[in-house]
Amino acid sequence: MSLFVLSLLMLSSFSVIPFTHADSGMIGVNYGRIANNLPAPEKVVELLKSQGVNRVKLYDTDSSVLTALANSGIKVVVSLPNENLSAAAADQSYTDAWVQDNVKKYTPATDIEAIAVGNEVFVDPRNTTAYLVPAMKNVQSSLAKFSLDGAIKISSPLALSALANSYPPSAGSFKPDLIEPVIKPMLDFLRKTSSHLMVNAYPFFAYAANADKISLEYALFKENAGNVDSGNGLKYENLLDAQIDAVFAAMSAVGFNDIKVVVTETGWPSAGDGNEIGAGSANAAAYNGGLVKRVLTGNGTPLKPEEPLNVYLFALFNENQKTGPTSERNYGLFYPNENKVYDVPFSAKSAPVDDSKEKVPVKSPSHVGQTWCVANGKTTKEKLQEGLDYACGEGGADCRPIQKGATCYDPESLEAHASYAFNSYYQKNARSVGTCDFGGAAYVVSQPPKYGKCEFPTGH
Repeated sequence: MSLFVLSLLMLSSFSVIPFTHADSGMIGVNYGRIANNLPAPEKVVELLKSQGVNRVKLYDTDSSVLTALANSGIKVVVSLPNENLSAAAADQSYTDAWVQDNVKKYTPATDIEAIAVGNEVFVDPRNTTAYLVPAMKNVQSSLAKFSLDGAIKISSPLALSALANSYPPSAGSFKPDLIEPVIKPMLDFLRKTSSHLMVNAYPFFAYAANADKISLEYALFKENAGNVDSGNGLKYENLLDAQIDAVFAAMSAVGFNDIKVVVTETGWPSAGDGNEIGAGSANAAAYNGGLVKRVLTGNGTPLKPEEPLNVYLFALFNENQKTGPTSERNYGLFYPNENKVYDVPFSAKSAPVDDSKEKVPVKSPSHVGQTWCVANGKTTKEKLQEGLDYACGEGGADCRPIQKGATCYDPESLEAHASYAFNSYYQKNARSVGTCDFGGAAYVVSQPPKYGKCEFPTGH
């Protein structure tokens, strides 16, 4: 089954993501790995299956991950990274070898259904745009050489920054300097190969930059007055639909109104810096919960109502080694210990319908935007002790509450004591990047840690 066909499979009786509606879209998840504290790939596959997730997108072709996904029933999108584009564009023999070593080697045991050639190439500082379409064509030829072109599709995820205009959606247009050199050739390639355009769409960014103009309810799939497109009179009830239709309009404006779209990334951060308006666990839960319901029970967008919405959530885990603002490390649905960051009802029946029935956490002024540092219980005792010794010694953390007889001595466990010390150090250092790591023995959470009756300081 192609990536771009509706998923009608139910992989487990666990009532999490039921792909049962013929008119519904599908939900997949991005499995990013820019972290040093994630579970082994075999454990990740177990987690995906336990949640009923049967589609995953990767950012590379890591051998251990592709091997773990073999015979799992999970369909996979792999990626050719941006740094490989120039070589892939220049030499067919390079893509022949890449496809043989990174795709053919793992099929059919690992069900690879698509290749993302590059990622958000137009905003890559290495200026790889010129290599994109030639690389896509060479990868396609290599797939054909190994008789894989019928089973595996090729596309390239587009950032919304490729648009010159996105409001109103009917006026969506691509940046003029991209149209002739790359947009038209890429869309022509997608048309000829019956592939979808991959799009990364984040209502969070649009809301954070325009919170004075965009209502939070509109961004989070909650009840709102909606927005009427002044160009065609269509009414939009959520921001994601509007963003997707701006892409459809942009494609139509350059003569391609028959290309379908798959949203390869969308999500909302559960924590962020003080200036990242809207970041927080309650909003993240509302966005992803509302999105799941939207995808599994709704039809298409106002402009393309007959086309189901197919989406990959970003991301499976919080990734502690990502650079940039705090939000970048807090898009995960799960912590590295496999606990949920927040509760997302992954079924159409239980997803929130309106505010009165919403089951996501209520926004609490005491927790919004705050983060804590806790010990990674899966690391070795030696690492935890080493980190604890550093935090309480040279690091200058306030470890008095975990001394015998003090308020946070109970529970008397290395993980609990290390968590308190790590968090004290993290808060003392203003929750700066890199201050919650301890050699992979710690990670950031956006909900208050619970160890007995101990209250963890927030630094505020």
